[in-house]
Amino acid sequence: MSDQNQVQENINVNELIKVRYDKLEALQEKGKDPFKVTKVEITTHSETAKKNFEAIEATLEEHEMSERTFVKVAGRIMAKRDMGKASFITIQDEEGRIQSYVRKDELGDDDYADFKKYDIGDIIAIEGYIFRTQKGEISVRAKKVTLVSKSLQILPEKYHGLKDMEMRYRQRYVDLIVNPEVKETFAKRSAIIRSIRNFLDGQGFMEVETPILHTIAGGAAARPFITHHNTLDMDMYLRIAPELKLKRLIVGGFEKVYELGRTFRNEGMSIRHNPEFTMIELYQAFADYNDMMDITEAIIRHACLEVNGTAVIEYDGVEIDLSKPFKRISMVDAVKEYTGIDFRAIDLEEARKLAKEKHVAIEDHHMKGDILNLFFEEFVEEHLIQPTFLTEHPVEISPLAKRKPEDPEYTERFELFIVGREHANAFSELNDPIDQRSRFQRQEELRAAGDDEACLIDEDFLTALEYGLPPTGGMGMGIDRLVMLLTNSASIRDVLLFPTMKPVSE
Repeated sequence: MSDQNQVQENINVNELIKVRYDKLEALQEKGKDPFKVTKVEITTHSETAKKNFEAIEATLEEHEMSERTFVKVAGRIMAKRDMGKASFITIQDEEGRIQSYVRKDELGDDDYADFKKYDIGDIIAIEGYIFRTQKGEISVRAKKVTLVSKSLQILPEKYHGLKDMEMRYRQRYVDLIVNPEVKETFAKRSAIIRSIRNFLDGQGFMEVETPILHTIAGGAAARPFITHHNTLDMDMYLRIAPELKLKRLIVGGFEKVYELGRTFRNEGMSIRHNPEFTMIELYQAFADYNDMMDITEAIIRHACLEVNGTAVIEYDGVEIDLSKPFKRISMVDAVKEYTGIDFRAIDLEEARKLAKEKHVAIEDHHMKGDILNLFFEEFVEEHLIQPTFLTEHPVEISPLAKRKPEDPEYTERFELFIVGREHANAFSELNDPIDQRSRFQRQEELRAAGDDEACLIDEDFLTALEYGLPPTGGMGMGIDRLVMLLTNSASIRDVLLFPTMKPVSE
């Protein structure tokens, strides 16, 4: 669209908006201010009303009206067809849409005159009888129509809708009005979260709440958001993970806990990343990472069945089978499978040489385990399309995971990959306070060398470990990416009602 056409369109829209303001003023002068309506009685919604009518239709005489078909509905006007002394309108409520037939002789001259001035987007209440039109559409024959909120803005044009993705994310309320499939995505999101809670509650887990404001950024390798507490006159961090608080609760005697809530990481933004996101972390005493694999698989399969009715779904044109046991493979074996390099058979010097040959960028402080992980990210990750538990991460990149007793260079850890992206991360939790301190110190060295994602030392957490943390399995899973997977959504912004966005420049 040319600049001149855009200016003309803006002028036309502004004129239409002015007309709506004028209509509102006229109603207010007549004592019919819609914004003074404080409550609307609703007896049913669109889809329920239609289903109920179909259920009793066979028992009614043709065109018979009875108390059983009298309804009070409310919604937003989405379509309007004027035929002089009668009109058809379509309203939209939380369930869907229903048509209403409005006649002048049934509303009265004054009310019908007001009704004819109502606009697309206005919110109205209708009282009337359900019937089936001659064309077979179940509709409401209106006896009374009340304007309960005036729309002073113009909805996107009927056939083109709100297509600009940037505008859809910024004005999610309009997106939800004009794109019904968007509302369905967020209804599924709610159902997914509900199913996870119900599943864990049924397994004996207790939901808890831990602070979002932390004095130390810990529990994950990530750059934190920093804020300031005025009363205490100190900087604090928005949590990057609830892990260290939840493990304190296991120390305190709870055996199964979980928290589902917002987490914040001051990092990049992409179709997979939002600075604030929803995740679940759960911890089970006397369990290990194998138990966490079992429960992670069960949670995802349960949620998928709950919202989709099947555990075999499609994502971006690819069939994903969540019904079968998920594949399990170690990081070393996965890298060997895709590169032919066996990291168990080489030392640090050879690992650095191979990284140079394969054009894998490394830094001076990287150890063999770091390089193994870089090889995985470069050559393997994108190939893990079907559900795959990647296990046994090197200790260098797993500061909170327990070492494998038989192979202490590696840890009892897994990440779950589906469609080439990480969905969950879990450990047999490190409960040795001496080993934990040494790993925190290594992280602090990395931080001093410029790694602002490295963990800080949490002395109180170390004290908690000294009181005794039982063998524990822990798992964290991103809810947003799971919702993306189960709703076939391409971007994380498609599953966040209000994604983080830069303000529009004035």
